[in-house]
Amino acid sequence: MQRVFAAKRCKPIERKRASLLRRTSSLHDNSTSADAQQTTPRLPPLTPDRWDDFEKLFGERGACGGCWCTAWRRPRADFVREKGAGNRRFILKVVQAGEPPGIIGYLGKEPVGWCAVAPREEYVALERSRILKPVDDTPVWSVSCLFVHKEHRKKGISVQLLRGAVAHVKSRGGKVVEGYPVEPYSDDMPAPFAWVGLANAFLAAGFTEVARRSKFGPLCGPRSRRPLCVRSVS
Repeated sequence: MQRVFAAKRCKPIERKRASLLRRTSSLHDNSTSADAQQTTPRLPPLTPDRWDDFEKLFGERGACGGCWCTAWRRPRADFVREKGAGNRRFILKVVQAGEPPGIIGYLGKEPVGWCAVAPREEYVALERSRILKPVDDTPVWSVSCLFVHKEHRKKGISVQLLRGAVAHVKSRGGKVVEGYPVEPYSDDMPAPFAWVGLANAFLAAGFTEVARRSKFGPLCGPRSRRPLCVRSVS
């Protein structure tokens, strides 16, 4: 089993795969161009006083299909049965309980992006997953969702959200942040299949690969695979 790599000893990505990642950088929100880097969002944690902004960002559909960022937090049967209003109530209770479930990105006063990050044990879907089982005994925080409003994609916001997530975890005493991104086969993968983030965004944000267990994994779309577990170590 592969272990955590030090930053200067990170295993290089194969040329072919790296080339594909560059070609798919327009998916979801992974631009790292100079123009994109001029867009710098403010990245505070989601606290009760920011709930209205979170609700505005997610819209009536709860970002996608009534999820409200609860797919990994709830038992599968509960999540499916309460898609929509029920999942909204669930995540609202999480926010009101006091520990922020992630960070929200603002450009000016406008909410434009979201990154869910929490201690791994808060995500019941990870606890029951064979492919996404723990790499080792290291306590980790997990990135479970990245969402950028469609009007603000292709501006590098996902990369900045990931960097903000690492800073957020560090401020709460965490040392290791994990992500489980997809790696597209082509550049026509629909954005909803990229809700866990794309590999090139994590790599651009300073994460390194620590495991590659399966060509296909849970929640993958028809034009993507989930081969990676990536980490950022503070």
